[in-house]
Amino acid sequence: MKNLLRMLFGPRAAKTTAGELAKKFGLELKGNPNEPVRGIAPIADAKHGQLAFYSTERNSAAFKILPIEVLKNTRASVILIQPEQIENAPAGATLLITDSPRGNIVKILGEIYREKPRFGVSYFAEVEHGVFFRKKRSCYIGQFATVERGAVLEEGVKIYPGAYIGRNVVIRANTIVQTGAHIENATIGADCVINANAVIGKDGFGYTRQNGKNVFIPHVGRVVLGDRVSVGANTCIDRGAMTDTMVGDGTKIDNLCQIAHGVVIGKECFLASGVGIAGGAVIGDRVLLGGHVGIANGIHIGDDAEVGANSGVFRNIPAGSKWLGYPAGPGIEFFRHYAWIKKHLDQD
Repeated sequence: MKNLLRMLFGPRAAKTTAGELAKKFGLELKGNPNEPVRGIAPIADAKHGQLAFYSTERNSAAFKILPIEVLKNTRASVILIQPEQIENAPAGATLLITDSPRGNIVKILGEIYREKPRFGVSYFAEVEHGVFFRKKRSCYIGQFATVERGAVLEEGVKIYPGAYIGRNVVIRANTIVQTGAHIENATIGADCVINANAVIGKDGFGYTRQNGKNVFIPHVGRVVLGDRVSVGANTCIDRGAMTDTMVGDGTKIDNLCQIAHGVVIGKECFLASGVGIAGGAVIGDRVLLGGHVGIANGIHIGDDAEVGANSGVFRNIPAGSKWLGYPAGPGIEFFRHYAWIKKHLDQD
């Protein structure tokens, strides 16, 4: 029953062969080039007709290397494998040989499970006169989506049902805006993904206290996202009060994050779920922020720094360092404090 449901409602794989994949991705082929590939599965669960991969790469501490017996006993018809593991592959399997199976499986997944292209404007969408399309026939706007006058949509933009695009928005080529996302006062780069119910370009939490009352500060800045940025579901990125809120190329932001007005985030960063960044903070390139990290106003974090989950950052963090804790400090300092506390608690 489970297999039937998966067949009916699961993702559909495009039909291809081992030879076609080898040619497209520059892989060495050993075996039957006409071996069909009907899907991809983990190597321990793969069945005849499926592709799996086995790798001893360790790109980070999170990657686990499976026992070699898993490779020897797999039922996969096609295996993406490193040259040094060929002798451990089961007899009869067709092999796609590469030094980086992990890197290539990502490309193959994108190829086999690529979503069918969508084009056209739904009859039930609200697209005002004065929306500028670079190439309207290449775009998709789903039912009940709204695009206001003055918005600019470049080639290949996809706006899914129920999304809202305001009049001061520019969306570059091939960007996807998922269901329920709300975008205004923003420029979105090419090849971005804005996931469901994300809110980009609304006013930030900017107030001043005058005569004992909280007074809102008008916001006139924008949000500027670079190319290949991913924004998670229910994440909010506020427009700047006077300067723009900026996110660099290739940065990936998880679900339920809050990025306040005037924040600058560099290129190729990772922000895990629940990260909150207060106004005016500056995050360098390739920074990793663990889940539920909180960063105070105006903090600077240098390039290639890492901040552990649930940390509270109240001091500037130098480039290349690893901090954690509340308040956050250098990792070695945190573990010394922890060891001292544990030692004295154990004595009690």
